[in-house]
Amino acid sequence: MVKILVVDDETDLEVLIKQKFRKKIREQEYEFLFAINGNHALQQLAENSDVDIVLSDINMPEMDGLTLLSRLSEKHSLLKSIIISAYGDMENIRTAMNRGAFDFITKPVNFEDLELTMEKTIKHVDQIHETLRAIKENNILKMYVDETVLKFMGSREYESSIMVNETVEATVVFIDICSFSAISEKEAPDNVIKLLNSYFDVMVKEIIAQKGYVDKFIGDAIMAVFRGEFHLDRAIDACLATRKAIDEMPKTDNDITFSPKVTIGINSGQMISGNMGSAALRRLDYTVIGDEVNMAQRLQGVAKEGQILIAESNYEKIKESFHCQKVGEVTLKNKENPVVIYEVLS
Repeated sequence: MVKILVVDDETDLEVLIKQKFRKKIREQEYEFLFAINGNHALQQLAENSDVDIVLSDINMPEMDGLTLLSRLSEKHSLLKSIIISAYGDMENIRTAMNRGAFDFITKPVNFEDLELTMEKTIKHVDQIHETLRAIKENNILKMYVDETVLKFMGSREYESSIMVNETVEATVVFIDICSFSAISEKEAPDNVIKLLNSYFDVMVKEIIAQKGYVDKFIGDAIMAVFRGEFHLDRAIDACLATRKAIDEMPKTDNDITFSPKVTIGINSGQMISGNMGSAALRRLDYTVIGDEVNMAQRLQGVAKEGQILIAESNYEKIKESFHCQKVGEVTLKNKENPVVIYEVLS
């Protein structure tokens, strides 16, 4: 069912719409909501988050239609609006379009034209929702690209360029939120995702502050990469700041009581950087791979709550800048010999 919000201070329009679309209302193809001005419309949208399109007049008390368009662009960017107004001059049409109106119809309303315009708008909204679903399922590479980029993506030049790789010196960090899986098994999905995202926001802020970038989110963990001068030092600074920020977060959020802690593994060295995946499917991941990357993940895997672990080879590089404590030898997966590791304290 398509939900449509009609915004007009003239109650006659409500009566006419109910008459003209009574069959689709009866067959539950359309559901109409009504508001008498922009403020009332925003209240309706706050109570009905599943509205698909808005039909709005321009001249209304309290908040006019053009102001409403601006507010919709700010807070309801996926909604598409059709302006229905007696003010059909070019200035109003251009102003409406510049503020995000999808189409413009003049009064008195030609209901055949209105229905065709609504069908066109609904089809456009459906395409947007399909695109968002595809993005969520990771079925497309980019959300918005222009025609030139699309043509380039279909060329041999694109297929060859996206597979280029290089060997780089970098530092990889894996940061995992301890025991978060237990929360996800017993709390509402919306609350779990909101809470996890709040932790990710804090972590990402500290990573970016040290000029690192997030390579990927893996469940309740982040993989980050630092390149350039002093990349190992910057990575450690980011991890120390992340641990502190996470420790200081409130224990109760979104009605979930949870005291967040992190485990962190850091490793630095040579690794291969490039777009990994399938060019044919246009599903690629710009990432780094190699033994040094695996080492960082293994270190995170053996870290205890609140620990930041590095290998001895990395400790030798930063021991004059950071306070560390020797943990000892550990056996890591796919490593023939035990590895001496250190905990970064401050």
